[in-house]
Amino acid sequence: MTGHRVAVPWALLLCAAVAAACTRASLHPETRYHCPMHPTYVSDRPGDCPICGMRLVPTSDAKVPESPPDPAPAPSSAPGRYVCPMTECGTVSDHPGRCPKCGMDLVPASEADPAQAPGEAPPQVPDGPPPGMAEITASRDGLRLLGVRTVTASLGRLDRTVRAVGHVAVDETRIHRVHARVSGYIERLYVNQTGQPVRKGAPLLEIYSPELLASQEELLRAMDAARRLRDSSLPEVRQGVQDLVEASRQRLELFGVPSSFVREVTRTGRPRRTVTLRAPASGVVTAKGVFEGQHIDPDTEVMTISDLSRMWIEGELYENEALGLSVGQRATASLSYAPGTRLEARVTFIGPTLDPVTRTVRFRLEADPADGRWRPGDLANIDIALESVEGILVPDTAVLDTGDREVVFVAAKEDHFVPRTVTVALRHGGQALVSEGLAAGEPVAVTATFLLDSESRIRSAIRETSANPLQEDHQGHDR
Repeated sequence: MTGHRVAVPWALLLCAAVAAACTRASLHPETRYHCPMHPTYVSDRPGDCPICGMRLVPTSDAKVPESPPDPAPAPSSAPGRYVCPMTECGTVSDHPGRCPKCGMDLVPASEADPAQAPGEAPPQVPDGPPPGMAEITASRDGLRLLGVRTVTASLGRLDRTVRAVGHVAVDETRIHRVHARVSGYIERLYVNQTGQPVRKGAPLLEIYSPELLASQEELLRAMDAARRLRDSSLPEVRQGVQDLVEASRQRLELFGVPSSFVREVTRTGRPRRTVTLRAPASGVVTAKGVFEGQHIDPDTEVMTISDLSRMWIEGELYENEALGLSVGQRATASLSYAPGTRLEARVTFIGPTLDPVTRTVRFRLEADPADGRWRPGDLANIDIALESVEGILVPDTAVLDTGDREVVFVAAKEDHFVPRTVTVALRHGGQALVSEGLAAGEPVAVTATFLLDSESRIRSAIRETSANPLQEDHQGHDR
């Protein structure tokens, strides 16, 4: 009897302990953890997400329930089908729930597409994600942790300015090479150093040439014969001696003898031993190859005179930059060692060929320097303002170049991004001009695009794997 009295209290105590434990469990449910980027992944312990590697956070911190309750069923007066908002999933169900492929909540078919029949699969969006990519849906906390920021695409004009480094050169149309047209000896050299400035008509040298001396004597004899025969009764004789005088005078001029020199010889009636050669143009002597006493012939280059009042500035542009270049465009040049020196120029020549090694196109500017600070061989910075182009403008960071296509992530909703293929016409100054695939007013992601691209590809791979599980198993057996 005593034994029974002792056993009963112990049984009561055990039941009370079990009831207290159950009460504590109901008051303190087990903490669950989920991925901010993949809300569908839930774990009962902290760690990293096996999909993206992000740190799991408690559901209470992210305010995202472990398993959100199914949406309230539609009123009985309006029964229908439920579909996934991501039309590519193609999920159709007769009761509310979550999409098994992307994890999004199913919505009534009438809300997804009013024109769609309740029992039909959603149509494919023609402008869907590129192959190998999928739409992305993430929580706000997940997007904040990733650092995703969006900017609205706008219609505007892209002002393009290309910059190149060129070198200053002499205008080839203003270079004069001085040659003597007869053989002879240099008796005196008036210009005897390189870099010496000369003016047009200034004496360069005196040359003694037996051929020129004989031509002068021939002219004087013809003039003497013309004087003696000017009263002849035969017109043929008078005309013949006049033709001889004119031929002798023309011979001297063809030898490069100045007209003033010929007039002086005919006035005095005596030949000159030396003939003075004069500068054909004003400029600077940039080359001199003769000395006093040297024998020269018509092949000898006596000196080179360059007119530096106009300069060429030659540069190169890459093939994509040269597309907007045209003859007549205005440009600005400045010396590399004197940034304050600015010179207005214009494009006068664009090369017809492309350098196969550097992939550049040569171009040329013409300018009239007002001072003597511009010298051949100087390096110059060239700025050319190309014609502006109108189109859809987004920051350059919004466009992700994958190699075979250019992609932007359009924010269809605040937490939903759709990858879209676009065509970029121009890039300049941190801006990209999109010609196809994007409309003004659409928000696009400008930061964390590489993370969005990775997530998009992972989701696409998971979707393909879940859609073809048997095929994956057979491929594994084949290996």
